[in-house]
Amino acid sequence: NLPEPSVLLAERGYDADKIRKKMEVRDVLTQIPMRKPCKMRVGVDHSLYSLRTLVERCFNKLKNARRAATRYDKTAESFLGFIDITSIRLWVRLLST
Repeated sequence: NLPEPSVLLAERGYDADKIRKKMEVRDVLTQIPMRKPCKMRVGVDHSLYSLRTLVERCFNKLKNARRAATRYDKTAESFLGFIDITSIRLWVRLLST
């Protein structure tokens, strides 16, 4: 089982009262910037929201590996194994700079 989330980091496109209410019921902190036309403003913790950028950049770098982007592998185990190998390669590249 996966652990229950404690924070939802999302972009403006996910700014909807329905999503915010569902997350409030589940006791999940939402960090979603408000769309421009909204009258009621909700603040965003920018230091927490900046973590979303890190995750998106990581996925972008993983998708640069053609095998991961096109999902050539037939089984979930082999796909996740390749994701592990690609992540290690990126980590080593980061350490060498």
